[in-house]
Amino acid sequence: MSEELILVIIFVAGILTGFINTLAGSGSLISLPVLMFAGLPANIANGTNRIGILLQGTVALFTFRKSKIFKWTDGTDIILISCAGGVLGAFFALNINKEVLEKFIGGLLLFMMVLMIIKPEKWVKAKSEKPKSMPSIIRWIVFFAIGVYGGFIQAGVGFFLLTGLVLVCGYDLKKANALKILITTAFTVFALPVFIMNNQINWTYGLILAAGSSTGAFIAAKLAIKKGAQFIRIFLLVIIFLASLKLLNVYKLFY
Repeated sequence: MSEELILVIIFVAGILTGFINTLAGSGSLISLPVLMFAGLPANIANGTNRIGILLQGTVALFTFRKSKIFKWTDGTDIILISCAGGVLGAFFALNINKEVLEKFIGGLLLFMMVLMIIKPEKWVKAKSEKPKSMPSIIRWIVFFAIGVYGGFIQAGVGFFLLTGLVLVCGYDLKKANALKILITTAFTVFALPVFIMNNQINWTYGLILAAGSSTGAFIAAKLAIKKGAQFIRIFLLVIIFLASLKLLNVYKLFY
């Protein structure tokens, strides 16, 4: 396969990744395999993927902010604690085996999907500007753990951020979705240098991926603003189901 065709495939994968990450999460389940298909070792693909995450997040954030869905000061404490976890997770990612963790995460995603079906009002109900949330110590523990996972592997972290922002912090899904992007972008800023310093970035593939993912993120952010929380919830349910099957290797049972 020619290098030009590989770059086109990475760009298209970036569009899909940015779209899915902005509306739900787990878009990295597309970008990571594509980067490895392009010839990158798993650790280099994991680092290279962060460039797309950073750029798509930046584009989505400014699109959401123009519609005043969130404030830059929202959730400052959980952003900082997530960033601390993200840096720690990035160091874990340099050498650790991810197979057992992926199966565990797949099971958790299925549990989250069931929760969203049983109690949909928790996800779509409009909340006040000052949401009712759990005590600070619980929020900090939850979001530090999510940050560690996000810095570690990234794929699927959006689902856990949305769960924490809705069920732990009390935000409605539309605002939680915007804050999810803010948090992932913030801890990627801190995690990316870890991969750069350890030479785990392919800049050519990373920038092509970022160009595609930024495009997908812009389209998805506009769609989220227009369609609202109910649309995001339905899209999220579908992606959670597919992502959990991928992480649990269910697809392999059919071939």
